[in-house]
Amino acid sequence: MARSDAILARLGKLHPKVIDLSLGRITRLLEKLGNPHLALPPVIHLAGTNGKGSTQAYLRAIYEAAGLRVHCSTSPHLVRFHERITLAGEMISEDALCDLLEEVETVNGGESITFFEITQAAAFLAFARVPADVLVLETGLGGRVDASNVIDQPAATVITPISLDHQGFLGDTIAKIAFEKAGIMKPGVISVLAPQTLDAFNTLVTHANNINARIFNDFDVIEEREDGFDLRIGKDVISLPHPALPGRHQYTNAATAIATVRKAGIPGCDGMDVDILARGLQNASWPARLQKLTKGPLCDALPDGCELILDGGHNIAAAEVISDWLSRQPKGDTLVIMGMLDNRDAEAFLKPVAPQISAFAGVPIPGEHQAHLPETLRDAATACGIAPSFACDGFQNGLETLLAAHPNPKRVLILGSLYLAGLVLENHA
Repeated sequence: MARSDAILARLGKLHPKVIDLSLGRITRLLEKLGNPHLALPPVIHLAGTNGKGSTQAYLRAIYEAAGLRVHCSTSPHLVRFHERITLAGEMISEDALCDLLEEVETVNGGESITFFEITQAAAFLAFARVPADVLVLETGLGGRVDASNVIDQPAATVITPISLDHQGFLGDTIAKIAFEKAGIMKPGVISVLAPQTLDAFNTLVTHANNINARIFNDFDVIEEREDGFDLRIGKDVISLPHPALPGRHQYTNAATAIATVRKAGIPGCDGMDVDILARGLQNASWPARLQKLTKGPLCDALPDGCELILDGGHNIAAAEVISDWLSRQPKGDTLVIMGMLDNRDAEAFLKPVAPQISAFAGVPIPGEHQAHLPETLRDAATACGIAPSFACDGFQNGLETLLAAHPNPKRVLILGSLYLAGLVLENHA
């Protein structure tokens, strides 16, 4: 076990709940730490249900293509906690992380605080101490009372597409969830809105008007071409190459990032050269989003001509994106291995992709007790008309079982959970 793992395990015991949304505890700790969140570079603050991580990846890549030093804060991590904190373009080192975590642990003095709150405080401390030109800050859950929402004057806020997710914490309707996400808006600050459903859009605009935040949503993808796409921002039309990340939804994420760059007012970036924007889109990287894996034991077990694709999406909107992507791929059998936390509706997730799946294997998520049983996932797949469907005890058994039923598939997808995706990436990255 790494030293940081032991510290993180201790921090996870400081509050009886994993999630307890509040700003009081982190505000108290930040005050004890000297309010590092008041000494940050210009902040781009992102909330949303889908596309948040990809939009952040484009923002980072574009700013770095322009020569800026970029901090990033994201969650959850896939393989190592260190992924959550990027300092001036570099993932935080083990020694630096341990020193920070022990510092905030000592200052906190054993008081009750959630894991996300105390680690977000540590991240703010790191971001304040290392020089950078911009911080791209992602909310953890929701926005209004998310621990990241202590920034009074960000350079811009961004709301990516909102859909149903985390209803137990954010509300059971799109409007209620949108209200929570809208909480990152600030008076007088530009808020870039990605395309939204009508309920979400109305809620976001109402909140913006109530607090005098400035909305910008005058951008859209006006044409997709074989070699790229055309983006309209206000009266300007920009021709760009395809984004590095796969899927048509990435045009929207890329467009949202470029609109943000144009409107956030980071010095020297308002009228950024198209070549820089294009290089940023091509350099963006975000794992476990329709990611093609090319090495590791599961890849070794595939027949010739078969791809292994990993996606950590776990809500209906993510499933619809996967379905759209599948509809544009070469014809052939698609086999699915899926693990999912038990607070997700497996049948609802599978419905959009079910017509494109030739066989299904439900698997457990190793080390995760709050996961659907493989039998539950199998039954959900069967209810969606996917046949054959199996319950298997792991990745390898799932793949072997699927290949016995369909020996020459075109692709194998691993779906349903970022936790599951992280476990796959440990051996396949």
